[in-house]
Amino acid sequence: MTFAEQVLHFNRSLSPDWEIPAHAQLLYPFDAPDTWAVMQAFYQKYYSDKQPRIALFGINPGRFGAGVTGVPFTDPIRMQDVCGIPNDMDKKPELSSDFVYRFIAGWGSTADFYRYFYITSLCPLGFVKDGKNYNFYDDKKLERAVKPHIISNIRAQLSMGVSNKVALVMGVGKNWKFFEPLNREEGFFEEVLPLPHPRWVMQYRRKRMDEFLAQYQDALAYAAGKL
Repeated sequence: MTFAEQVLHFNRSLSPDWEIPAHAQLLYPFDAPDTWAVMQAFYQKYYSDKQPRIALFGINPGRFGAGVTGVPFTDPIRMQDVCGIPNDMDKKPELSSDFVYRFIAGWGSTADFYRYFYITSLCPLGFVKDGKNYNFYDDKKLERAVKPHIISNIRAQLSMGVSNKVALVMGVGKNWKFFEPLNREEGFFEEVLPLPHPRWVMQYRRKRMDEFLAQYQDALAYAAGKL
């Protein structure tokens, strides 16, 4: 199977029956026909080959990015205007998507970026609490409940053709602190590099955005050299 076929097959295998604490609700976008159509068009456009990719791991899908389009860090605006996938979805911008597509543009064309890289999440499904995005590490009960799903998810990414040489982790705080020891325990990747999370940059350090974009370019170039 192509990389695209394997991603789509994995997403189809996910189901909204996870047992999680009652205060959190599962974010499951894959039963929406328009989400599936857009996601399928995206992966078939950029990943219809068998080439290995470097993974960039976010935390878990959010409401306005993957929670709508099915593609991590890609809101309906970027999906249509940058990736060339028309859609009738509500064009709400996501801060993280804005930053991500800036460093994609810095790499070159969108097609060239996705030829080398695959953006995903440690946890394949997202969470909502009180109508707002909720991260898997925001409480220990939720973290313990989804850890087996995270391990299965990473193993699935590796089986698709993600390189085990190096991975990039978006989030130098709790995301990194969760994944770094997990990687040591499980031996997923030979090397894992932390990067500031796109939303943190856009929300709290926007004036230094060029500095962080340059940091991403350096990390991307280093990782691409491992392929």
